[in-house]
Amino acid sequence: MPLNNPTRQPLVTTADKVFDQMQRAIVEGEIKPGSKISEPELAKQFEISRSTLREALNRLEKCHLVERKPNVGSRVVECTIEGLLEIYVVREALEGMACRQAAQNMTDQEIVDMQDMLKQHASAQELKDGISYYQEEGDLDFHYKVILGSHNQQLINILCGQLYHLVRMYRIQFGMNSPRATRAFAEHSNIIQAIADRDGELAELLMRRHIGASRKNIEKKIAELG
Repeated sequence: MPLNNPTRQPLVTTADKVFDQMQRAIVEGEIKPGSKISEPELAKQFEISRSTLREALNRLEKCHLVERKPNVGSRVVECTIEGLLEIYVVREALEGMACRQAAQNMTDQEIVDMQDMLKQHASAQELKDGISYYQEEGDLDFHYKVILGSHNQQLINILCGQLYHLVRMYRIQFGMNSPRATRAFAEHSNIIQAIADRDGELAELLMRRHIGASRKNIEKKIAELG
């Protein structure tokens, strides 16, 4: 049975709703990276108690969007090139592992659904023109379906929960539009074929190469800008 995506929890409590609003604002840059968080101002803005606000801030800290420092208080994390590359190294290892598990655990229907999703992606004009390969919420839709298909709750918690919005934040802040559109789509297709063939070793290898190629592309762009 497919496991639930922890990034899609229902908003029940006031803290849930404040967490969701702040999360979106931080990811989309409405609350600037590195900016200091004023608890009195936010409590007044949301018309909530300080304890409710702290609950939301604790959750943002677990998502690595907010950091607390002694004698300084809470701040939104800074987006750095080093941090971005470190995330890609982590993704390469853990998503490779998730891909191997997906080849073992993904149901036949989940595989069919992903193949259908790729057919929809292929119809996008931007992809046909080789300009961009945009998926909902950045270039994560395919990857997160693979992660969920691993049916490994620990990997899902780390990749879909803790790192999900941080990755989105980096992509939005740096605006890394990849010139690898056509190649990235072909790599996704090859990964799904390996999963469908239940070849976990090949699936892991292809995913690691896929994410590694994206990291090298970012490094190249950074070098060009420098």
